[in-house]
Amino acid sequence: MSSAPAPHPTPVRHHDHGTWLVRFTGRMLVVCPKCGGRALVVPLPGLPEQKYYSDLLFRPRRLACAGCGAVADWTAEERGGGLVGAVPGGTEDPFFRRPLWLQTRCAGRILWAYDEEHVDALAAYVGARLRERHASPTRAMFARLPAWMKSADRRSEVLAGLATLRALARLSAPADRSDAAHERGDRPRHHGSRYFRGGPY
Repeated sequence: MSSAPAPHPTPVRHHDHGTWLVRFTGRMLVVCPKCGGRALVVPLPGLPEQKYYSDLLFRPRRLACAGCGAVADWTAEERGGGLVGAVPGGTEDPFFRRPLWLQTRCAGRILWAYDEEHVDALAAYVGARLRERHASPTRAMFARLPAWMKSADRRSEVLAGLATLRALARLSAPADRSDAAHERGDRPRHHGSRYFRGGPY
């Protein structure tokens, strides 16, 4: 008889070293455009190893659904001698603009994440009783989280929502799709990120 899984650990202290949201765009769970089940968005196989996390915004992508076999590819738009990078954020993936699979209603809002690693990073931050920042908040993911996710009064509610997302990550059938996972058009506006021969800036 197997024992129940141990509860996810909640750290007392969280150290923010300026992690960017783009770090979690290497693997994204989305709603399949064909069957409505869970599809996966990842960089195309066989690409050279990335040097910086920011490279993830320009790397060609593939959407693939194991359930129905749907496949689609994405490449960055070329403009003015450079590649136009995707912009992460919001409840749609920044490449194919599909609704994220990991979405749930929480505290009257929508809680979302790209994949299990993203969920775990958010849970570590939200669950911490003491949060220490060790980097500029300019593009740091945790510094830019909405106030309701950072509130101590909402901690239990948000952690419960993240547990729901973690459970959703193990599901894949169209019937498993959250009622919150649909198009909202809330992706951020493009910030003009370009990639030239010298690298992204």
